[in-house]
Amino acid sequence: MLLSLLLSSLLSAAQPSDTAAIAGRSLDEVVVTGTRTPRHLADTPVLTRVITSADIQRSDATDIQDLLQQQLPGVEFSYAMNQRTHLNLSGFAGQSILFLLDGERMAGETMDDIDFARITMDNVERIEIVKGAASALYGSNATGGVVNIITKKAKKPLAASAEARLSKHNSQRYAATLETRNASLSNVLTASYSRIGNYDVSSDPDPVTRVITTVYGNKTVNANEKLTWQPLKALSLSATAGFFFREIEWTPDIPERNRDFNASLKADWTVAPSHNLQLCYTFDQYDKSDFQRIASLDIRDYSNVQNSIAALYTYAAAQGSTLSLGAGLLHDYLFNRNIAEQKRQQDCLHAFAQYDWRISRRFEAVAAMRYDHFSDTGDRQLTPKLSLCYRPIPYLSLRAGYGMGFRAPSLKEKYYNFDMSGIWIVEGNPYLKSERSHNINLSAEYARRHCSLTLSAYYNNVTDKIATAAPYYKDLADVIPYLPYTNIPHYEVFGGELTAEGRWANGVSTRLSYAYTHEGTQRDDNGNVMPKQYLPARQHTLNVQLAYARTFTRRYAIDAALTGRLLSGTENEEYKNYYDITAGTSTVTYPAYTLWRLSLHHKIGKHVSLTTALDNLFNYRPAYYYLNAPLTDGITFIIAAKINIYKTSVTRKESRQPCRLFHKRRQRPAG
Repeated sequence: MLLSLLLSSLLSAAQPSDTAAIAGRSLDEVVVTGTRTPRHLADTPVLTRVITSADIQRSDATDIQDLLQQQLPGVEFSYAMNQRTHLNLSGFAGQSILFLLDGERMAGETMDDIDFARITMDNVERIEIVKGAASALYGSNATGGVVNIITKKAKKPLAASAEARLSKHNSQRYAATLETRNASLSNVLTASYSRIGNYDVSSDPDPVTRVITTVYGNKTVNANEKLTWQPLKALSLSATAGFFFREIEWTPDIPERNRDFNASLKADWTVAPSHNLQLCYTFDQYDKSDFQRIASLDIRDYSNVQNSIAALYTYAAAQGSTLSLGAGLLHDYLFNRNIAEQKRQQDCLHAFAQYDWRISRRFEAVAAMRYDHFSDTGDRQLTPKLSLCYRPIPYLSLRAGYGMGFRAPSLKEKYYNFDMSGIWIVEGNPYLKSERSHNINLSAEYARRHCSLTLSAYYNNVTDKIATAAPYYKDLADVIPYLPYTNIPHYEVFGGELTAEGRWANGVSTRLSYAYTHEGTQRDDNGNVMPKQYLPARQHTLNVQLAYARTFTRRYAIDAALTGRLLSGTENEEYKNYYDITAGTSTVTYPAYTLWRLSLHHKIGKHVSLTTALDNLFNYRPAYYYLNAPLTDGITFIIAAKINIYKTSVTRKESRQPCRLFHKRRQRPAG
């Protein structure tokens, strides 16, 4: 019914010029991820999905995991050993999706994924997502796509806010924001604290594989500072600093602690009207430690430090064409008690070129090429990308693209040697090859008046995919088997998406997104099916959102949203007993499920907002809490309140008036 309503609205649209704001998103919004240069969303030659600040506010998400599941089809977060979060996005696992923070890489990983808890929503302005190989612009790990988190910039001369959120399992979230801005200087400071307690779950009798009995909570602290200074109209300087801390009580006496320190310095200089130069230095250090409470010792056993310098030059040619040239160096240092010699490091040198050619008002082509060199193995990689965009009529965009992706083996994958909870010994492989892929994508986007319709399809062919092989015993006397990293000769994934959006003058908006994913079977050199360590992609996922926003009076407004996720069932070949692989494998069926959320956002007066929500609205509970099942134990009530402590806006005319008065006083004759 929702889809028929949207399609009928699309067909009845009359004016092609009304495309500035469609389905709650502004097509005039500037995005950078798809081309590495600022482009209006309506004009970008690369299909880009934007999660706006309004989407973030409406979702009331604590971190990026919660947000992406609500907003994107084809995404699922499951759990690996020790309940570490693992991502699958359209058939690509977390290690093949590159997450960026303001365009820069993030250090640290666990079970092949970054620490998603680092990215809290109180500091995020918007998120840009480009699916498909983007290695020609961003290098390794961009085989399946890029997720770029754009942090907030100060918009008001002075604004401050504080918020609190409560839910079950002693779930708490507190956050505060302070922003200031004048003619040349702006600053944003955010801080947050969240926690959730442990809780027990129970499964039906006779599970096929290992089940979870306790879901572990955590305590998290985040603080971020962003300072921007514009001494000249053509020059902008910015500095950022961030701190992250989390504590997880796997055992009460020895909780695990995760920390991150990050900082950056950036300069954006318009050298001449058509010439722009950006320089950037970033530092990111992610640590893990075990805190021994009785002895009061905090013992660090993991540290990943990244230092990066980069430069980007852009030349705006005639008729809107743009030439971009970039180069940089990333120094990657890893300390881990479970790798050979405990310390490893390597340098990655890269250079890329891109030409965005506006052939005509209707036709555009973007070609890019990147070169990467890794010092640890001497591996070299050249990756091309070509994107085409044709607009036969003002409100229809047809896009096609080819991109080559690659993922270099990480230092951990090459040198790891780790006893994973007595289950198996994860073994690195120094002879791993770089993973390479070929991606083809097609899309059509129709945007007219208050509705839009987007249809896309993609195909990925991956060679030498980096994964874990079947566990084995090196010696008959071995008690624990080895789980080695290896290259899978061939792997493919293909699928498509359909998204329909609409927004009407009465305050009603809808979005329906369907994703189909076909993930190929992993086979070894002998053609044998390899059991997957993580949950495979679900073939069918559907995200639905129905929202209503209305301002009743100057003192009260409401924004209500009903969002739902529907995921088809899937199967996975898993070991019957992780502690005894001789027992063999069995097919585990993960059933289809659906999760819904109803949220009400109330704006009371100018300074107060109140959010109430029911998560897991229909009280879904899995029959078996397997590692890869959604760890929900039923319906959850959420309440949150936010106070804008002080907020003001000064117009340019008002800001100049005191200066004029002062000037007049100085010119007034004495006496």
